[in-house]
Amino acid sequence: MNHQLPGRRTVLQAGGLAGLAAAVGLTANPASAAPAAGPCHPRITDLGPAVRQFSLMSALLVGDTLYIGSRNIEPVQIIAVHLPSQKVVARTELAGGHSIQALAADDSGRYLYAGILQKASGERPNLFRWDLKTPDKPAESLGRIADRDVRALAVAPDGVLYAVGGGSSTAPALWEYRPATGEIRNAGTPDPKVTLARAVAATRTHAFFGAGTTFNGGGDTSRAALYAYDRSAETFTQIAPSQMLRDPSIRDLAVLGDKLAVSSAASTEEAKVALLDLNDLSSYQIATSTGKVAKSFTMIGDTVYYANESGLLAYQPSTNTVSPLRHDGPELGEIWGVDSRAGKAVVTSAYGFVAQIDPVDKTAAVTDLGKAGAPMAAQSVMGIAAGGGHVYVGGNATIARHTPGGGKVVNLRAPGEAKDAVVVRQILYTGQYNSQGIWRYHPRTGKISQASAFPSEQNRPLDVTFDPVTGLVLAGVQCDTEGGGALWTYHPGTGKSRHFPNPVDTSSCVRGIACRDGVVFLGGDNTAPAGPRSTVVAFDPVAGKELWRVDPQQTAGVAALAVRGRHLYGLSRKGGLFVLDIPARKLIHRADVTSVSNGFAAMVTNRGVVYGVSDTTLFRFHPHTFALSVVVPDIDGGWYSGAHITNDEHGRLYTMRGRNLVQITDHPRY
Repeated sequence: MNHQLPGRRTVLQAGGLAGLAAAVGLTANPASAAPAAGPCHPRITDLGPAVRQFSLMSALLVGDTLYIGSRNIEPVQIIAVHLPSQKVVARTELAGGHSIQALAADDSGRYLYAGILQKASGERPNLFRWDLKTPDKPAESLGRIADRDVRALAVAPDGVLYAVGGGSSTAPALWEYRPATGEIRNAGTPDPKVTLARAVAATRTHAFFGAGTTFNGGGDTSRAALYAYDRSAETFTQIAPSQMLRDPSIRDLAVLGDKLAVSSAASTEEAKVALLDLNDLSSYQIATSTGKVAKSFTMIGDTVYYANESGLLAYQPSTNTVSPLRHDGPELGEIWGVDSRAGKAVVTSAYGFVAQIDPVDKTAAVTDLGKAGAPMAAQSVMGIAAGGGHVYVGGNATIARHTPGGGKVVNLRAPGEAKDAVVVRQILYTGQYNSQGIWRYHPRTGKISQASAFPSEQNRPLDVTFDPVTGLVLAGVQCDTEGGGALWTYHPGTGKSRHFPNPVDTSSCVRGIACRDGVVFLGGDNTAPAGPRSTVVAFDPVAGKELWRVDPQQTAGVAALAVRGRHLYGLSRKGGLFVLDIPARKLIHRADVTSVSNGFAAMVTNRGVVYGVSDTTLFRFHPHTFALSVVVPDIDGGWYSGAHITNDEHGRLYTMRGRNLVQITDHPRY
C-alpha cells in the first residue's frame, strides 16, 4: 500500500489532538455509517477498465484447434484458436463462475468438457460440455460437483468423465459423470486431510486422484496424496511415490501410453516428476525437476515435455534427466497448457500467446491471441499503487500502467500476480505471487525485473509499503503450504534484502502492514482453526526483532492496518475496527463496522485522514472520534483477492468501482 502522502510531519501534527482525546481510555460501540462529512461531495473520475486483456487459465489441443479457457473476465468463456490459420474460429460462454482451469476432451474429439471456479458455493452449475461438431451452439450445463471449484478433468476411454477440485468446507472428493445416464456421482473422499485436488487421470480400469495442501497449510493438513481408484471395486489405494511425500501436493497427472506421468508441487524442495507403470503401479522412475512447479505433460517421441514456473522442460526417461528446452522465442512466463502437434510442443502462455516450439531446431512460432481475435475484456484485479504520474494495477501476468490526464494504458508483462505494490521515487515495487519475490519497474527505462527473491515457501505477498525512515520497502507475506507468514525487507538504495519467517506466530500470516518512526506494525491473521485470531506486532526491521505485541480483541484476523499520528488503525476480516495508542501500546477503541466492511479490506492515510475500502464501500474515520463515514457507497470493486486503495503525491485516492479504475478527490472538513 502506498503511504507516501501526506508527509510524516503532516501526519504527526494531524494526529496530536486525537491522541489527547482518546488516550483517556478504551471506547467500544457500534459505528453507524454517516454520509461523508462536509459540504463538498467527493469528486470521482472514471479512468476506464483497470486491466484489459484476454486472461487465460487453461488450454487443450483437439486436432488442429486449441481451446483456451478464460480467467477473471466476464463472461467466462472458451475460445477456439485454429492453429494453421492463427484465427479464433469459435467461442462459447459458460454461466457463472470466474475462471476455467479444467478442460478435457473425449477420445473421439467430439466433446470438450469444462469445469469452472466460483467465488462462493451454491447451486449454480460448475460442469459443462461443448459439442465440437456444432461449435456455433453454446456449451450445455451438466450440473455440478458438490466441491465449489473444478480444478481438473479427465475422460476415460469409455467416455466416463472424472473431476476433482475443492474450495468447500469438506475435503475434496473424486467425482464421476456418466454421459449415458447424465448422473454426477461422488466416488469417494480418499483423504480427509487434503485441502485441494488439482490432478486427475483415467484409464479403462482406474481413475487417479492427486491432491494435497495448496492453501492454509500447516498443522495436520496433508502433504502430497495420490490414490488409484479401482473403477470396478470402487476402492482407493494410496500409490504416491515416497520421494514426493514431503512435497505439499500432487500437481498434475497424465496417461502417456502405458505410463502414468505424475508431478508434485514443491515448497522447500524442488518439484519431482515420475512415470508409474500402469501395469504395476508400485514400479516407477522418478527425477527431481527444476523449480517448484511441474505441470501439463505431453510426449514427443521418447521425451516428456512439461512446464515449470517460467518455461518448458524436457524429461528424458532413458537417462532419467530433466533439462530446460531452449528456443528462440519470447519468455513463456506462466504456462497453462502444453500439447504436441506435428512434432512440436504447443505452449499456451499467460502472457497471451501460443508458442509452437520445435525441440530439434529450437525455433518458436508465436500466435498472439489478441491479433488472432481473442476478445479483450476487463478482468478482476489485485494490487494497486500510484506515484510519479502513473497508477499501476496488477492483473494476471500483467501490470497495467495508467497515466491519468493523458497517455494510453500500457500492459507490462510480469510473471504471476502483483498482489500489492508501492511507488518509491517514481519506481514501482511489487510483491509478486507465486513465489516471485519483489519486482521493480522504472518508467523512464521501461525495464521490469526481479529486485529480490525470497524463500519459495513464502509465496504470497499480501501488503506492500515503504518506510521513509529506514528507507525500506516492506511486504507482509502468507505461506500457503507451510502455514504462517513472513516479513520481507528490501532497500532500493543498496539492493539488500532480508526476510523474517513467522514474526507473529507459526499459524499467522502477515496480512496488514504499516510504519511509524522506523517501526513496522504487522497485522497477524491466524488461518489455522485454533489460537488467537488476530495479533499486532511492533517490529524493528533493521534490528530484526520484535519490540512488543498487542491482542486487538478481534474475532477474526487482521485485514488491514494504517497509521495516523500516534494511532494505529486496524480492520479485522469480520468487520471490526480497532485503534491502538502506539506510545502507550494499548487498545483504546473498538467498533463494529460490518455495515461497510465484512471480509478483506484495505486502508490508507491521506490528507490526515484514514480511509478504508471493502468489496462494497469506500469509507473514512473521523480523526478525533474515529466515527465512520461513507465516502462512496456501492463501489463494488472488481477485486480478485481483496480490495485495495492507494493515493498519489497530490492526495488523490485510487481504487476500483466495478472493473474500472477510479480516481477520488475528497476534502473532508473535520
